[in-house]
Amino acid sequence: MLETLDAAAVHRWCGGGLEALRAHQREIDDLNVYPVPDGDTGTNLVLTLTAALAALESDDPHATTEPVTGSTVGGLMRRMARGALLGARGNSGVIVSQILRGMADTFATAVSVRGGELARALRTATDAAYAAVARPVEGTVLSVVAAAAEGAGRIRSDNLVMVARAAARAAADALARTPQQLPVLARAGVVDAGGRGLCVLLDALVAVIDEGNQDHEEHQNHQNLRRTPEAHHHPLEPEPADNCSGMGYEVQFLLDAAPATVERLRHTLDALGDSLVIVGTGDGDPPTWNVHVHVTEIGPAIEAGISAGKPYRIRVTPLAERRPGADLRAAVVVASGDGLTALFEAEGATVVDRNPSTAELLAAVHATGADCVVLLPNDMNTHAVASSAAREAAAAGVNVSVVPTRSPVQALAALAVRDTQRPFADDVIAMAEAAGACRYGEVCTAQRDALTVAGPCRAGDLLGLVDGEVHVIGSDLTDVSHRLLDRMLGGGGELVTLVLGAGASPDLETDLRRHVHRTWPFIELQCYAGGQPRYHLLAGVE
Repeated sequence: MLETLDAAAVHRWCGGGLEALRAHQREIDDLNVYPVPDGDTGTNLVLTLTAALAALESDDPHATTEPVTGSTVGGLMRRMARGALLGARGNSGVIVSQILRGMADTFATAVSVRGGELARALRTATDAAYAAVARPVEGTVLSVVAAAAEGAGRIRSDNLVMVARAAARAAADALARTPQQLPVLARAGVVDAGGRGLCVLLDALVAVIDEGNQDHEEHQNHQNLRRTPEAHHHPLEPEPADNCSGMGYEVQFLLDAAPATVERLRHTLDALGDSLVIVGTGDGDPPTWNVHVHVTEIGPAIEAGISAGKPYRIRVTPLAERRPGADLRAAVVVASGDGLTALFEAEGATVVDRNPSTAELLAAVHATGADCVVLLPNDMNTHAVASSAAREAAAAGVNVSVVPTRSPVQALAALAVRDTQRPFADDVIAMAEAAGACRYGEVCTAQRDALTVAGPCRAGDLLGLVDGEVHVIGSDLTDVSHRLLDRMLGGGGELVTLVLGAGASPDLETDLRRHVHRTWPFIELQCYAGGQPRYHLLAGVE
């Protein structure tokens, strides 16, 4: 049992919280009915905490203004909060990032934390969470964090584990009351999804502090979390419709802008939609902000962001449920490697292993049950097979279009712009344009002696290819990767996506991040462990 919360415990809490959220991810997704029935709160929180943990484990000096080697609780919590904010997905993810930020502000000068500091941190976290939301709604994660702070302060103790347990119990009790505050939850017979996620994180905190004695506590807190108790199924007065029901899109982006312009943006977006959350990291000149809003029209929201500063990582997600008679759409992607498969599945795509037959692609198309399907072959040799499968599917009444992607990084770019609210043909065009705008590079091992446009190579040499042509030949993976990226970025670009292969060493990502940040400091970089065979590195530049 810990008497103080130190930096090492914070790190364990982040990792344990992420593991717990993954274990409850589907459960929380199934709970989600507010603000819209999109069923992805669990997934959003997992992605948010994944980014937080990555920030803790990164040696990127741009990750935070705190020293990389800092070992204080405040320094580590600030890195965790910044990572969560920059990787936050959805309303709940942004709010949780602010809860972490509030705790970090309280811990800023503490080397270790006892019960009193934890109670104060939860109060600060509550204030930060409420301040982040333009129109706070009770019966959500806001109510749950407020209850946790109140429960922690009520016992007036400096005993760390007693305060943490009190906070977790109070949060669980508040979560069970959320259907009384939000009739949409009562009608569905569930509790608030974001609040449930916060309870999972608080339980993980107690588990870190009270190691080995948490099983009973988790069992107690879990009893009323998945479904509301029978006492909450009382008759309700008729309620007005959910004020988000008319909003068709979730728009989210990061924004570099001055505080004064962000205040104007807040007013502009508040007039355009709802579920508005704008929060900042406090770092940078100008600072970085995470903007989240639900709107009926996408254009004005993004234009408002452009007027305020520099928006990037723009994500637009349709919120409307499928209407009877509407086309059901799907995407089928050809890829191999556990990491790549997980990436594409997270984008809602069905994944088929590399070098498929027409029958295998056709089976995947039919398995989606969709009326309209996009096929992404990710290989020149698979394009003809995909076209054949599309013709066969058309004969069975399924509308299939092939976007001629030549690399998985182009498929990721295409899926990022997919919008099921526009006509299918327009959507295919937009995806094809996004894929075509993504230059792709690869690093692989030469299988035989050959003469290339970059000169002769021997079997076993490492080759760096850009858009299918050999541009770099060498013997060291790090050197070839550096030269490949420099060659690609020499032609311009703002976003680099790197996918590490199965044979890549754990140090390669760290080295490539350092090289890009040093040599190309204005480039946004995304790096994933793809686990793909044959190609040590895949690179995309947009």
